[in-house]
Amino acid sequence: MVRTAPAHPSRPLHSAALAAALLSAFLASPGAHANDGGHAAPAKPAAVAAPVAAAAPVAAPADELQRRLQERIATVRAAQAQVQGLPPSRAHRTARAAQRAAPALAMGIVSQPQGAAPEAPATPAHAATHAAHWSYGGEGGPAEWAKLRPDFSTCSTGQRQSPIDIRGGIKVELEPIKFSYRPTGFNVLDNGHTVQANLGLGNSIEVGGRRYDLVQFHFHRPSEERINGKQFEMVAHLVHKDPEGRLAVVAVLMDQGKQHPMVQLVWNSLPLEKNDELPSPVPIDMNLLLPEDRRYYTYMGSLTTPPCSEGVLWLVLKQPAQLSADQLAVFSRLYPMNARPIQQASGRMVKESN
Repeated sequence: MVRTAPAHPSRPLHSAALAAALLSAFLASPGAHANDGGHAAPAKPAAVAAPVAAAAPVAAPADELQRRLQERIATVRAAQAQVQGLPPSRAHRTARAAQRAAPALAMGIVSQPQGAAPEAPATPAHAATHAAHWSYGGEGGPAEWAKLRPDFSTCSTGQRQSPIDIRGGIKVELEPIKFSYRPTGFNVLDNGHTVQANLGLGNSIEVGGRRYDLVQFHFHRPSEERINGKQFEMVAHLVHKDPEGRLAVVAVLMDQGKQHPMVQLVWNSLPLEKNDELPSPVPIDMNLLLPEDRRYYTYMGSLTTPPCSEGVLWLVLKQPAQLSADQLAVFSRLYPMNARPIQQASGRMVKESN
């Protein structure tokens, strides 16, 4: 049997076959014609890609296939660099680097030539959350909330924002709020913005034919709400949620006076570290926080912290509760000021109990 010697003994036959397969797969790949965003990349931009010269007769098919593969990779890399906004000089350097590294890219030895634009965002996924730290003053303060994250935009664009200065309420026979509170276990949390108490199940209110379960309450100093221009020493916000996720917040205004037993119970369970949640050894009776006179103002507003979501039913009790100077000083040491500025009423209707 006569065996035909390969044309190039120094190169195994499978090298040409491998190079041909790589070229065929690359030319057929959608990634060779589109960028990461799915938009068509410019074909052979004049600033970065020179026309592919006509193939000259050569004796080594593997060399020719590899050269064409290198040129094709260089062209696509350069187009990607232009699409991603690189200047022409850097795009050209990127194309040359890609051409030099094409064989290694084809074999999967390196992932990307030095100087090439990254194919995936270099910013960590958590960076946006870290950058979105909000506060009540200075950098990250209320005037900047809407700029911190896209989902905070309602803080500046919303038309029903809270708190407001409650003036000119329409006096009507408002139905009483039906409070169904009972002694319940609770945990205390200093979340970096306020002192918050998270409650167990079993407490609710009913108003407007809808039942809302009490989820948590927290404090602001001074009061975020104002009544005819008057601001109070503190306010407690009792946050309720119905089964559909709608919120109703009962606001209990607080002035300096006698010691408040329920507030003291919360202070007694303050954790030593922020963001630690400490269970109270004794249950809390939310009825103790409510004043005897439970007439109220009501209007539609928003959360007073980011993301400032609207559609919140506000129920602001007219009679303030009292807490002692020592109790006020405890909160002041933690949060001297944690109240959002007054927002525009924008012609909203405010109703007031007779």
